[in-house]
Order: sequence, then structure tokens, then C-alpha cells
Amino acid sequence: MKKNKRKSSLKKKSLGKFASAIELYCSDKLREAGINFSYEEKQFTLMDSFRFKHKYFKMTSKKKLMSDRTNSVQQPIRYTPDFVGTDYKWIIETKGYLPSHHDFPMRWKLFLNYIMKNNLGYDVYLAKNKQQVDQAVTEILKSINDEAEWTKRDVL
Repeated sequence: MKKNKRKSSLKKKSLGKFASAIELYCSDKLREAGINFSYEEKQFTLMDSFRFKHKYFKMTSKKKLMSDRTNSVQQPIRYTPDFVGTDYKWIIETKGYLPSHHDFPMRWKLFLNYIMKNNLGYDVYLAKNKQQVDQAVTEILKSINDEAEWTKRDVL
């Protein structure tokens, strides 16, 4: 089934810089609540790049034989959350439908582990629909109102 290119380009224009309608909704709700945030600006390196020095042969899509990738550099694993608080330590990740072959669940667990191991102190919300975004915003507002729960960010 072919997608209608005209409709998808119109949809992208209406979303502006956001990748999905749920991201746009989340941005609107945070603004309405007066909560300062950045959108897809902060990146976390979960694992550094490294050189694999042992013998390594890798399958290829266009060749019958594997290619020799011995001594190759493996790229780092990075994670960029959707919304990060600029005044308080919170993160909202919005996710709609995820295909079963998607790597997000593994990358998400690595991200949560990274936050814990590095004592970063972020409160984290993973929302997949408008009601869950509303709940995340409500929880953030509760925490802001109870200053004792938050570690104010250092001014850079």
C-alpha cells in the first residue's frame, strides 16, 4: 500500500520541528504549564566508541560472503531524549507505535542504567499518549512545587 506523499508532507509541515504529533502535544502542554525545557538538544553517550582488535567478519546485504571488519572502529551508542528540563532535572521521552524489530527498548534500558550509574538524578517519564503526557506534566509540576525533591541545576 503506497502512502500519500502529499498528506505526509503536509503533516510534517504542521508539526514544525517535531517528529510526531505526540511530541508537539507534549511541547504545547509544557509551555502551557510554564515549564522550561529543551527539545532534542542534550545527548548522552551511553557507550564510547572502541576498536575491535580481534578477528571480526560481518555479513553484508549485497555480497554472499562476509566482509573482514577486523580492527574496525565501532561507533558509540548515544541517546537523545525528546524533552529535558532546563531548570529542573526531568526528562520526558514520547513514543508512539514501536515496530517489534526496533532497538528502542534496549537503548532505553542502557539510558536508565547510565542515569543511575552516573548519579545524574533525573526524574524520567516515558509517555505514549496524551493522557500519559498530561500525567508527566502534572508530576513535574508537583515536584517543582515541592522544591525539596529537586536538585536545582547549576547555572553554566
